[in-house]
Amino acid sequence: MIQKKPIQNEPIQPEPTMEIYRLLFDAYGPCHWWPAENPFEVMIGALLTQNTNWQNVEKAISNLKSADMLSADAIAACELSRLETLIRPSGYFRQKASRLKTLCRFYLQHGEMDGLTGMDTTSLRQDLLSLNGVGPETADSILLYALDRPIFVIDAYTRRIFARLGLTSTEAAYYELQDYFSSHLPSDARLFNEYHALIVVHAKQHCRLHADCAGCPLGQICSASQI
Repeated sequence: MIQKKPIQNEPIQPEPTMEIYRLLFDAYGPCHWWPAENPFEVMIGALLTQNTNWQNVEKAISNLKSADMLSADAIAACELSRLETLIRPSGYFRQKASRLKTLCRFYLQHGEMDGLTGMDTTSLRQDLLSLNGVGPETADSILLYALDRPIFVIDAYTRRIFARLGLTSTEAAYYELQDYFSSHLPSDARLFNEYHALIVVHAKQHCRLHADCAGCPLGQICSASQI
């Protein structure tokens, strides 16, 4: 009679994407992103942050607030040259001024925040993407951070970090990367919000273009680690 070997229970390995989240959260704590006084300000910031850093966006938003111009009605009615001057610190100010006016007209035509809140995510995303200057990252930032929809935002930081971890490719398309996170995480807007914020912080602290691996909280699981 053949003796069967007892089956040994192998330890269950944690899901790597959630494990990365836990390691980042333990290292940096809650990030409380997006910094804004209301959802409309998040929408404005999401557009202004294109091709610039957040410090420049803060200056532009501060200018709008000082001029009592941080409202959809005010921006839509503002003379284009004046709006360009107010948001100049954000860079590409001529393009962004025109795009801001388009976004604000869309916001007003669709019933402002109450109207947008009542729209289903797929339709709203398609409508946002139809606006001049609103690409997937901007649309998804608005959906996640202003409207609490469980849409994972993909940016250059996300692409860089997860490629270095060996979990995705630097050549992967935006929607491929988004599908990766959607399939490896529970559909939770608060989780997506915090996770993306932690990615941004980590990219600035350690996973820069030239990685600073000393003290990196992901060093032990990173295939590109130089530790």
